[in-house]
Amino acid sequence: MPSFVALLRGINVGGKNLIGMPELAECFREAGYEDVRTYIQSGNVLFTAGLDDPRRLEQAAERMLEERFGIPILVVIRSRDELAATIAAAPADHGSELLRSDVFFVKHPLTAEEVYAEMPALRDGVDSVAVGPGAIYFSRVAAQATTTRITRLMGMPVFRQMTVRNWRTTTRLLQLLDGDEGTTGARGRRGR
Repeated sequence: MPSFVALLRGINVGGKNLIGMPELAECFREAGYEDVRTYIQSGNVLFTAGLDDPRRLEQAAERMLEERFGIPILVVIRSRDELAATIAAAPADHGSELLRSDVFFVKHPLTAEEVYAEMPALRDGVDSVAVGPGAIYFSRVAAQATTTRITRLMGMPVFRQMTVRNWRTTTRLLQLLDGDEGTTGARGRRGR
C-alpha cells in the first residue's frame, strides 16, 4: 500500500490545540489507516492507506480530526514520492549549517507559485526563497535569523493554507517513510 505523511498545522504550539501523539495515532488507526506512527510533537503522522489520492486523504483526515478533537485542523498530506520530490528539488544550500532552513508545505488547491507571487519583500543577504513541488523553501542566515522578514508572510491570509517543517524534520520524515527507524540524524542530498 502507498505510504503518506500527514502534516498537521497549528497543534501543540504555544499551549494551543494540545493533542497527544498517542491519541492522534489512535485516531488514524481507528479510521482504518495502517502502519500508523507519529514523529515529534508537532503533528506528523506516517501511515499507509489503500486510497492513493492525497487530496481526498486530506479531506477525510480533516473531518476525522475535527470530529475527534472538536477543533478544525488543517492537514497537508504528501505521498512518499511527493515528499521525496520536494526534498530532491530543494536549493543546493538548503539545510547547510550556515542557514536555518524550512519547508512551507502548501495545501492544494493553492500552489507554491501563487504563494511566491504574493511573497512580501524579504531581507537581502539574510532571507532566501525558492519554489518547489507543492512547497516553498525558505532559509535565513543563522547568524542573522532574528532579522528575518518571513514574519510578514506569516501574517498574510495565504499562510493559513500552509504548514511549516524545518529541513531536519522534513528529511527525517522521508527516512521514516523509507523504513529507516534506527538513526536519529536527517538524511537528504546534503545530510542536513
